[in-house]
Amino acid sequence: MAQIYRCRLVLLEPTFFSTREISNLYQTEAFIGHIALAYALGLAPSRYANDGKTIYYQQDLAALNQAGVYLTPATITSQARFSLGQFNAQAESYWFAMGNNAIITAPEGTWAERNGSSWYINDGVSTPKKVRVENRPQFGRIRALAIGTTAEFYAISQHELSLPSYLRLGKWMSKASLASQAVAISGESDGGVIPFLLAGADLSPDCRLLAFDVLHVPPTPLIRHSHVQGPCYQLDEKILLPKDMAFNLEAFK
Repeated sequence: MAQIYRCRLVLLEPTFFSTREISNLYQTEAFIGHIALAYALGLAPSRYANDGKTIYYQQDLAALNQAGVYLTPATITSQARFSLGQFNAQAESYWFAMGNNAIITAPEGTWAERNGSSWYINDGVSTPKKVRVENRPQFGRIRALAIGTTAEFYAISQHELSLPSYLRLGKWMSKASLASQAVAISGESDGGVIPFLLAGADLSPDCRLLAFDVLHVPPTPLIRHSHVQGPCYQLDEKILLPKDMAFNLEAFK
């Protein structure tokens, strides 16, 4: 018998992850992804070092599928609130210049020279080194989820889960509190309307989507207000939860 937990998140710090970028505005949408939650909860291993060549999502999520563990995306339950701020990545040195997608600084004992649209660092001895383009924004505005925002998600497991009371989320590793409670399964249903967020690609082949709204976010779109037809758990508050959901590994190939 599956074990189902209703989990309530409260953000204790502004929480940022970039889901939409318009010009120099980097926006956080009003949800928290289920894959991010898997890592934040410690159900998938968080690696502090990576050579940038190997991506582990597929093997990490495959291990969760094998263990019979699944999480739904977290749906904001309160009125979504945001904080808006500005940032810049300009250097704090005495001298710097704004190059083409790069901030130019000269270490002590060197100087910077411009040749056309490129900059070079020269030490007077070796061949000048060209300053490479950096794949990061130099300045802009950030919209993050505000302190006090609440969200709910469900954790489904084939065995008892021990979930933490606090976790870190987003680019800033912002702190959030977590309260989890086991939910009784009162029966089963052949479908209905599910108002909270789901990952449509994770539904079982036996679950058919009749209608839904789409939230286009990577790596796979999320759906809400979905009308499903297929086997569902009926929880103690007459809430439906599709059966046999599992992380879709095809998105990470």
